[in-house]
Amino acid sequence: MTATTDTFADAIGGLGDTEWDRLADGKFYSSALWLRLCAFEPGSVSGGLHVETPGGGRAAIPVAAVTDEPTPHLRWHDLLAARGLPAPEPGGLLIGQRRGYLAHLLTDEGTDRTEAAAAVLDAVRALRSPLHEESKIARVAMYLTTEDVHSLLAAGVRTAPVALNTDAWIEIPPGGYYAWLESLSTHRARRIRSEVRKFEKAGYEVEHRTLSESWQDVARLLARSLLRYGRTVDVAPMAESLRKQGELAGPRAEVVLCSRAGEPPVGFCMYYRSGDTVYLRALGFDHDRLASAAEYFNLTYYMQARLPGVRRLHAGTETPEGKALRGATLRPLWLLDLSEDSPLAGYDKEIREHNRTLLTRLRGSSPAVSDALEYELWEPYC
Repeated sequence: MTATTDTFADAIGGLGDTEWDRLADGKFYSSALWLRLCAFEPGSVSGGLHVETPGGGRAAIPVAAVTDEPTPHLRWHDLLAARGLPAPEPGGLLIGQRRGYLAHLLTDEGTDRTEAAAAVLDAVRALRSPLHEESKIARVAMYLTTEDVHSLLAAGVRTAPVALNTDAWIEIPPGGYYAWLESLSTHRARRIRSEVRKFEKAGYEVEHRTLSESWQDVARLLARSLLRYGRTVDVAPMAESLRKQGELAGPRAEVVLCSRAGEPPVGFCMYYRSGDTVYLRALGFDHDRLASAAEYFNLTYYMQARLPGVRRLHAGTETPEGKALRGATLRPLWLLDLSEDSPLAGYDKEIREHNRTLLTRLRGSSPAVSDALEYELWEPYC
């Protein structure tokens, strides 16, 4: 196994964008563009670990050296402690990217995945952090798919994976929006048609723009939404971050805005398109000016389902019932501690009990969620 020596040279470990994207193979949250956007985030050093395998293939995975992670969903110590499980110390090496909540083990076509996982695992354990003096630090992979957990366990990881959340995907048939409606139950399709009519009757004007054209409106509306949920943010640095993101992403960062005639926008949804997939990224509203016309669902799902050539929407984590009611399937995402001396070692029984409890709670939360769960991806570790 030959490991990279320039993991933290830049966001993709010194590889060219084309070479990295060949390994990413359409996985947007592991693409060179997205990883370069993640590198804007303060409080970490982003990198890309890439290795050659004994069989002559290549494997890679995003990494980040983190200290005080500002994003709650990436604080592995807090997440595990809240579940009553032993937890690695905060700070160390995050295996995966810092935005997007979906990490992948990347390989050349034809490369044996267990062999690739073993090469990556060795390199992760040997990797030194540019932010930590000690080599004995946590090395935690987060938001992995079941497939990649299988590969890393086969490669020698000895701790059980911890279920973190659901990952929602909405499939759009070849016939597009109307074929999607026909694929849903009568009740769900009727609900969507009613919400679309309500939105249309509200008289909103809808505009599709790039982020580089609309970052100021996006920042304002995002701040308003965060304030509604108790989070006060300084708009200026957030706006500057969005401006930089729009500048780097160009036409790939898209925004749908809705407004009343002659007034500033009252809502937005930002998304990226990669091939035939839309990745929903952010939304915000001036809630005091809304017409209670299902603005959330129209801007987030129904507008994007109408886009030409779109075959799936990646709706991400959280609010599983709302997504399941719109035809999403729910896959598990996992935390896997790759450290050689993980404090989770020997706690397989407790981890599996946590995973079973989460799955049982999701199954019992609503019939829609129960039907949407892809049980074959959960059950090996429950």
